[in-house]
Amino acid sequence: MTARTEKDWPEAVEVLNEHGRSDIVLLCEHASNHMPAEYRQLGLDANHLQRHIAWDIGAAEVTRLLSAKLDSPAFLSGYSRLLIDLNRPLNTQGSIPVLSEDTGIPGNVGIDATERTRRAEIMFSPFHDRVTAHLDCRAQAGRQTRIVTIHSFTPVFLGVSRPWHAGVLHDQASDLAEAILSGLRTDAALNVAANVPYVISRDADYAVPIHGDDRGIAAVLVEIRQDLLSTRRGIEEWADRLAAALPAQQAETIP
Repeated sequence: MTARTEKDWPEAVEVLNEHGRSDIVLLCEHASNHMPAEYRQLGLDANHLQRHIAWDIGAAEVTRLLSAKLDSPAFLSGYSRLLIDLNRPLNTQGSIPVLSEDTGIPGNVGIDATERTRRAEIMFSPFHDRVTAHLDCRAQAGRQTRIVTIHSFTPVFLGVSRPWHAGVLHDQASDLAEAILSGLRTDAALNVAANVPYVISRDADYAVPIHGDDRGIAAVLVEIRQDLLSTRRGIEEWADRLAAALPAQQAETIP
C-alpha cells in the first residue's frame, strides 16, 4: 500500500489516549470532512466540504483538547458524514443523505446495496466496533464509564436563527446532562439548555442510545454553536468550559 493510498483511505477511527484514567469516554463522530478521491466530492463543489453538511466544524479540536484536559480516551471519525453518518442508524434516511440541509448530494442518489454495504464496512462498523470493544474492556475491568459525544451546530438552520450557545442532548442520562448544564451556567452570559437544537431519538441518533442507554451507561451529546468555534481561542474556551463543567469522578487506573 502506497503512502498516497493510506492518506486517501485513512483508518475509520482515530483513537486518542485510550488508557486515560478518566471515567469519561469522548466520541466525535463528525470529526472529519475527508473523502477519498474516487468519490469526486460526491458531485459537490469544494466549498461544500467546508460546510456543516460535511462535518461538525470545531468539534474535533474541542475533543482533542478535552481528551488531554480530562485524561480521557477519545474516538474520532476519519471520513465525512456525507459518505456515511456515524451518528445515524444504518439504512435510515440520514445514514447516507441525498439531501443535507438545503443541499442535494448528487453522489448519494441511487447508490446500490453493494455501495451502502461497502461504506458501512469501511467507515461505520470499524468506528463503532472499536468503541464497543473499549467499553467492553472497561466493563470487564469494573471501571465506571460515562460517554460524552462532541458536536457543533449552525447558528442559522434553513433561515431560522438559533439563540443557544450550546445544548446538552440526552435521553436516559438526565442527571449527567443537568450536571453539565449547571456547570456551564456558572457563566451567566451563556444561553444553554437541554435537548436543543435537537433531541435524541433512535431514528436519528446512534451513539447515545446504542453505546450509552442500551448498556446502562450515562451518555450525552454536547452541541456547541459553530460560530463560537471559529477561532483557536474560541475552541480553547469551550474545551476549558466543558472540562470545568463535567462533574469530577475519581481517576482510575487500568489493571
